[in-house]
Amino acid sequence: MNATESRPTSRAEDSRARETGARSTGRTLTPAAFLGKALVTVVILFFVFVFGMPIVWLLLAPTKSSTELTGQPPFSFGSFATIADNWSRLSEFQNGIIWQWTGNAALYTGVALVITLIVTIPAGYALAMTKFRFRGVLLILTLVVMLIPNTALVLPVFLEMSALKLVGTPWAVILPFSFFPFGVYLTYIYFTTSVSQDLLNAARIDGASELRVFRSVALPLATPVIALVGFFNLVGNWNNYFLPFVMEPGRKAPIQVGLAELLSNVPLFNPTSSASVTLDLPVMALATIVSIAPILIVFLFSQRFLVEGMTAGGTKE
Repeated sequence: MNATESRPTSRAEDSRARETGARSTGRTLTPAAFLGKALVTVVILFFVFVFGMPIVWLLLAPTKSSTELTGQPPFSFGSFATIADNWSRLSEFQNGIIWQWTGNAALYTGVALVITLIVTIPAGYALAMTKFRFRGVLLILTLVVMLIPNTALVLPVFLEMSALKLVGTPWAVILPFSFFPFGVYLTYIYFTTSVSQDLLNAARIDGASELRVFRSVALPLATPVIALVGFFNLVGNWNNYFLPFVMEPGRKAPIQVGLAELLSNVPLFNPTSSASVTLDLPVMALATIVSIAPILIVFLFSQRFLVEGMTAGGTKE
């Protein structure tokens, strides 16, 4: 009976001890800890203000007309009818050229993505699993090429595509888009650190060829890095402006180049424009949302694989 009565008492004492400890922890917050928390809060609020507010404005701008956008509070909501009207004006601009630009971007990035994965994943696997002469030199060259800005390569790439008589064709954009040394290096790191060598050696001992080992063992284990390489390549190519601007002007251009042409038809940004059809800021904001929507959709559906790929190799088991 005494043991039974002591259990509630001990539980109550434990509860009071936890509450007392929590209160004492709150009271013993040092000035340095308080200053650190305040600094973190200020930094977070700063980044929310700098990067979050423009996104909120961009999402709300298509809900208003041009006069409402300048006359109403910047973060107020307009109406769904105004969204439909802006959508109609955007779709009718130059006979719906924005959808052709979007289709061009999907074609260029999609074909380049397939070629990139076909070339990059086996190349990274070969660098990780085989020892050959000048392997270290090849890895160093891969790192050096990664450090070169893409804009610095536009002129030599243009001259190369011109020599091959590909300028003005989709291949002038697709082939440079498929060159992705960062994906090769990322795949090399993944196979070096995250794939068990014993598992691959066991398949080789069982008589599997190197191609069979890669296709049946290594490739299924490489799903996270395949998703990561594909996402980085897709985002980089979709947002690439300079190379398609040089290679594919006009109606063959992708959506990012098309946005620059749409911007030239906005009187606020180009007062000297003599175009017969002009666009308002809300329509331009809607076009911007259309241009980034595919990337957001891809990210939402692939974020689980992206997280696995980013954290691969973080633990060693």
